[in-house]
Amino acid sequence: MTEHADLINVAGWAVHVPGLSAAELPGSPAEPACPPDRALEVLGRKGLLGKDPSTRMALCAVHRALGLPPGRLAEPLPGAAGTAVVVASNLGNVETVCEVLTDVRERSVSAVSPLDAPNASSNVIASSIAIRYGFTGPNLMVCSGATAGLDAVRLAQLLLRSGRAGRAVVVGVEPADPVARRLAELRPDPPGELLAGAGCLLLGRPGAWPWTTGLHLGPVRRADRAVPADIRPGELYGAAGVVRLAVTAAGLAAGESAHVGCGDPEDGWASVRLTRAAAEGAAA
Repeated sequence: MTEHADLINVAGWAVHVPGLSAAELPGSPAEPACPPDRALEVLGRKGLLGKDPSTRMALCAVHRALGLPPGRLAEPLPGAAGTAVVVASNLGNVETVCEVLTDVRERSVSAVSPLDAPNASSNVIASSIAIRYGFTGPNLMVCSGATAGLDAVRLAQLLLRSGRAGRAVVVGVEPADPVARRLAELRPDPPGELLAGAGCLLLGRPGAWPWTTGLHLGPVRRADRAVPADIRPGELYGAAGVVRLAVTAAGLAAGESAHVGCGDPEDGWASVRLTRAAAEGAAA
């Protein structure tokens, strides 16, 4: 199969790093992105009770990538049936898991809050996205270290090429709470100071989404070295690959292409080529 045959369309993207705007990080909202505790500004009040910070940031990124107005959906999202959700996050709900474990150890199972218990599931971010927007395709969570973001993109591409899904929503998200920071520092090659944030990509075969951006992704490949990037590998850990793709997509001009990568010395490296088609009528 040629690389051209492997191309997947990028129909949309969004970056949600609290405190950063589009002027500081392309793909972000015009005004600084809200912190998780103010996610209702993007998502509306209903349905956020008990959601952990990573889930809230991920939902904000998806909401904006879909181009939806602020607030909860008033009607079913068109084309949601058969859409896959693939999320990359290594530390997304680790604070909740530790809190639940502490409650069980120090008191009893009955001490665990009914609001916290569902968030202890490793798949809570992906499932929350699917439930909120009605996505009924495959639902996957990727926790593969520093390459998780592009590993999630690769899995989404496989789902699309195999016909398992017509469209895919790919999200990368990581928190920067005290528990996540402590765990990150235990790695043999600490990633540096974590940056909380999320990124979202809408992927599909030609014609799968009702609009086009002219952006295409080649196949994800393993690499033997890092691909230079404005965001260092450790800052967004497992979310880095998705966020970098969204940032690059926001700034790529017609006819240009760029290699986007993620990874670290311990987990290895991965990269993918992002291309924006030349504008119609441009000279060959």
